[in-house]
Amino acid sequence: MATVVPSSISSYKLLQTSHDNLLTNSNSCIYRSPLSNPKKRHAICFSSKKGKPGFFDVILDYIEGGPKLRKWYGAPDLYADDGSNLEEADKSSEEDEVRDAVLVTDGDSEIGQTIILSLIIKRIRVKALVKDKRAAIESFGTYVESITGDPKDSSFLKKSLRGVRAIICPNEGFLSKAESLKGVQHVVILSQLSVYRASSGVQAIMSSNARNLAEQDESIVVASGIPYTIVRTGVLTNDRGGKPGFSFEKGCTTNGSLSKEDAAFVCIEALDVVPEKELVFEVVNGEENVSNWKDQFEKLMQQA
Repeated sequence: MATVVPSSISSYKLLQTSHDNLLTNSNSCIYRSPLSNPKKRHAICFSSKKGKPGFFDVILDYIEGGPKLRKWYGAPDLYADDGSNLEEADKSSEEDEVRDAVLVTDGDSEIGQTIILSLIIKRIRVKALVKDKRAAIESFGTYVESITGDPKDSSFLKKSLRGVRAIICPNEGFLSKAESLKGVQHVVILSQLSVYRASSGVQAIMSSNARNLAEQDESIVVASGIPYTIVRTGVLTNDRGGKPGFSFEKGCTTNGSLSKEDAAFVCIEALDVVPEKELVFEVVNGEENVSNWKDQFEKLMQQA
């Protein structure tokens, strides 16, 4: 059965192809495509000279015809003489701020990086919570506002949520630490709670902490009153995304699985459909061909 190949995945292939064409002309960085190795799909970029643009910046400049179109992706001028593009976001007051950014928690993870790349290509302003800010800046440059800190710190949390309209949580643990989500209009959670609850024996012991955090995250978002979408998956795999279809049947996560690339893609699609209150559904790779994700989510809301 024919299936829909995520547009974001096709864009990654374009980036990978452009990298092959540019590699012989650039010795300032090393790039590992998210799709170059099915077990390791991290995008890593290193600049050999301080102050020089990272390889990811060069790729987008090359593909889109030069620095003039960088702003089309929401990034500032990389070659500004004053270097102001590397400074932190301006300290505008909450009253005047425009909430147009998406915060990706756990931006260091494989799924987190895939989500970030998809958002960049969709020209959405991205903020990412990461453990290694330097590595994140080298990887994504000025296309992403990378932030590091503890969500339990109220001042850090306030800074993290400044200008944020939506949050995507590719892993558990962020929401349970956040004291307030003031101003956020939509929360998307990628949840493996079904997998954790179905595990037994040693596996149950190993996943007990993750299960507790996932349950706390869901309790927090339910009590917050903010519209939320919970994407419950089966076991997440390293299979190439876009090839199989999907299944949304209740109970499918018990024995089913979902590729990490497809999990990231579903989260991105869910971002554009804000439920009145909540949308909770199960999804694994299957045989159903989805041609219109907005219609699919509305169908799932009606079935809830």
